[in-house]
Amino acid sequence: MNWDDLRFLVALGREASLSAAARRLGVDQTTVARRLRALDESLGTPLFERRDGRWRPTPVGVQVLERAGRIEEDVAGITRLAEAGAATVGGVVRITAVSAIAGEWLVPRLPDLYARYPELCVDLVASNDNLNVARREADIAIRLARPASGDFLIRKLADVGFALYGAARGDLQARAGDWVAYNEDLAHTPEMRHLQSMLGTGRIRLRSNSAHGLARAVADGTGQGLLPCFLADPDPGLARLSGPDPVLSRELWMLIHPDARSQARVAAAADWLAERFGREAGRFAGKAGA
Repeated sequence: MNWDDLRFLVALGREASLSAAARRLGVDQTTVARRLRALDESLGTPLFERRDGRWRPTPVGVQVLERAGRIEEDVAGITRLAEAGAATVGGVVRITAVSAIAGEWLVPRLPDLYARYPELCVDLVASNDNLNVARREADIAIRLARPASGDFLIRKLADVGFALYGAARGDLQARAGDWVAYNEDLAHTPEMRHLQSMLGTGRIRLRSNSAHGLARAVADGTGQGLLPCFLADPDPGLARLSGPDPVLSRELWMLIHPDARSQARVAAAADWLAERFGREAGRFAGKAGA
């Protein structure tokens, strides 16, 4: 068996699609299919079957995937140990965060990090998905929820306040009862549960998974919205309607794999993030005048 074939197995197991697995691995679909056939032939049993347009693991495939995932994490750990020997702060550090934090807050502040560490590069993944730190999909993850399990170094970065906003211009103010909200797949979030409690007989005129997009819609008069204060307060097109205090607050956490923390580039980026979030704690909390 070619051990490298396991990468293709794991990617297909996560994506359930040849095209998506190929994109993740940076190869074409033919390569993924060929490597999967080679693994099937080597083991003497099929590991996947195609049903309803998706690739599903067979019973044997489920067991192989479980062990292959552990091997992948072990290989990632070996790589981290080797990289930990480098004392120079340089190379690429991969950071994932929700898009509002990545694009609206983090990107404008990166020049400060680069000035401090000229040899450092950032691979920034703006995503609402939980990329896996253990598998090295990210070196540092910034999340609006503390994980219930997992072997991570966890550090609280800030309290994130949310408040009710409308259009600042009087001629653009939304009709009473019109709202904007996240997509249904984010209905479980505390801010969307709170919005649901206020909705009453109102209607949601726009749904989006982009906080920035919702903020623009509120500023244009599409509807009122429950938005993160750090994003909405500096926007001249928005007016806070719910008073000086946030209506709810969520905790923002930084997750790092223990092995990755010993790498100079990851440690430097993590310390810088903690410093910058600490410096702007009032803005994130949504305190009046911060």
